[in-house]
Amino acid sequence: MPKEIKYENLQRVNAEFESRFKQAFEKFLSKGWYILGEEVKVFEEAFASYCGAGYCVGVANGLDALELGLKVLNLPPHSEIIVPSNTYIATILAIINAGYKPVLVEPEVSTYNIDPDLIEAKITLQTKAIMVVHLYGQPSRMSDICTIAAKHGLEIIEDCAQAHGASINGKKVGTYGKIGAFSFYPTKNLGALADAGAIVTSDESIYEKLKALRNYGSERKYYNKYVGRNSRLDEIQAAFLNIKLDSLDKINEHKRMLAKIYDKELTDRVIKPVSIEGYYHVYHIYNIRTQRRDDLRKYLSDNGIQTDVHYPVSPNRQEGYAKYFETESYPISEEIHATTISLPISYGTSVDDVYLVCQTINSFFN
Repeated sequence: MPKEIKYENLQRVNAEFESRFKQAFEKFLSKGWYILGEEVKVFEEAFASYCGAGYCVGVANGLDALELGLKVLNLPPHSEIIVPSNTYIATILAIINAGYKPVLVEPEVSTYNIDPDLIEAKITLQTKAIMVVHLYGQPSRMSDICTIAAKHGLEIIEDCAQAHGASINGKKVGTYGKIGAFSFYPTKNLGALADAGAIVTSDESIYEKLKALRNYGSERKYYNKYVGRNSRLDEIQAAFLNIKLDSLDKINEHKRMLAKIYDKELTDRVIKPVSIEGYYHVYHIYNIRTQRRDDLRKYLSDNGIQTDVHYPVSPNRQEGYAKYFETESYPISEEIHATTISLPISYGTSVDDVYLVCQTINSFFN
């Protein structure tokens, strides 16, 4: 039997934190304060500081972070929001749920992030914001995007769900626009033990409004200043995140080290991620591309190696969203979705695991 290499092994990822998690739970249970307590406050302050932002608001999940981040900007109804055509569906769902219209822009085929050179062609009088996605942990070209946004008076919202700690020349993602939205889904580089999310901002008025929006629109209990929702970061998940935040840089460095092995050892018959000088890629996902994607996945599976596909269907081809994009085609996005495969690069993935994955892929092509 070949050695089994899991795509993600959350038990192994969290093993070193287990005793501290148990202590945190005992403390949480004995305090009897379960919603928006001290652990949430501590995490919000620590994560804002880590990102280099003025404030952080913990919410229930990454989708809510995106949607509330849009709503707090108070854009005109039915505004158009530019978004990459190959993003995960949550980014687009947040725009629709907030009452706006997603406008897709193709990515750079080299980085998989939105192509700034294609943005201006999609700007209309109704365009009010650009929702940037730092896909797979690779920062987008924020200097170019910020220039375009300033020229046209557009807001910038950053989807940082896969990019905790990613930066450009030392400036962390999530701090280029007014809103940076994060997911702490368990598989993320900074993962909770359930759904969790956060929004970072350096605008105090936005911060104060977000605190109300996540809590039924209330600044004061039973007095609802806004139409809000119940989207609060769980106190126990905040406690777990407080423990793991101290190790986030170590987690990112482990993944970057594994990525360097892939870069060096993998055959050039697959397309590998690009490395850009000054860009700190945190490799939430290490994806390669090949026209033989499905055959390669089966071969790896037959040899005990799990992989994933992020993502198999482009947003414009999703059944529930077809009506939003029925008049245009997105060939770059569709090419990426048809050829991409994600390799094991977890905090629970070992160096030996990665060498074995490389050997197996190389043997497939040889």
